Amino acid sequence: MEMNQEEQRQDAEQSGAPSRQLSTIEQSIIHNNAIEALKSCYDPEIPVNIYEMGLIYDVKVAADGGVLVVMTLTSPHCPAAQSLPREVEAKVKNIPNVTQAVVKIVWDPQWTPNMMTEAARLELGML
Repeated sequence: MEMNQEEQRQDAEQSGAPSRQLSTIEQSIIHNNAIEALKSCYDPEIPVNIYEMGLIYDVKVAADGGVLVVMTLTSPHCPAAQSLPREVEAKVKNIPNVTQAVVKIVWDPQWTPNMMTEAARLELGML
């Protein structure tokens, strides 16, 4: 039995698969919303969000609504090494039209305080 277009759309929605490809504008909106979501994530030991800290290296939004966040941590021994990536994934996945969120932790380039924004350095009294 063959499904009509409406049945295929409903089946795709129920399975979590996107029913269509996102436009460039929609991808840009998701990208901006992801940045805002990342600005609400904090390393528990530092009063600056992970975006301003320079821990986010890249945010990519695919046409199917998948989002890849490439990030690092201040150190491999960071106490938030388990919880922070999960928090990032959950917050990004909660953005409208996001079908999947993947967080990739990388150690190259190694994070240094020079990667912080000027506002973050000011907040931490480093200026």
